[in-house]
Amino acid sequence: MPICKPNELINLISSSQRLLGLDLGSKTIGISLSDSQHVVASPITTIKRSKFRSDANIIIQLILENDIGGLVIGLPKNMDGTEGPRCQSTRQFAKSFLEIHELPITFWDERLTTAEVERILIQEADMSRKRRGKIIDKMAAGVILQSFLNYHKSYSIL
Repeated sequence: MPICKPNELINLISSSQRLLGLDLGSKTIGISLSDSQHVVASPITTIKRSKFRSDANIIIQLILENDIGGLVIGLPKNMDGTEGPRCQSTRQFAKSFLEIHELPITFWDERLTTAEVERILIQEADMSRKRRGKIIDKMAAGVILQSFLNYHKSYSIL
């Protein structure tokens, strides 16, 4: 399966399969899961990064356990829309992942998602820095995937 455009992903999976959202950080990977109707994204876990193969095996296990049809990976573009080293690393992760497990993957612009989650956790949940640090990556993955699902919903209406 190829890396595809966001508007193509839903058409490449069966209607009941879920999507997995990934927020690839340098130290952790935040993971979120869609419902089978592709309406709601839920943050599910954060994994501490180690070797690629170990990280990929954890993701593959989640794929198999949750009938995942595709991945939505946050693409950390610069504020001006250009792609830097972090984008290159994200694209390489996807390419390497496809070499060991085939399923459609799309990228989703993740600019300001961590900042948005941080603001929500501070202002609305009044959460301590320590507690925020434990959940911010999976929450960011949830925002990435939910943003994609909202896009898909509006795109399919057009």
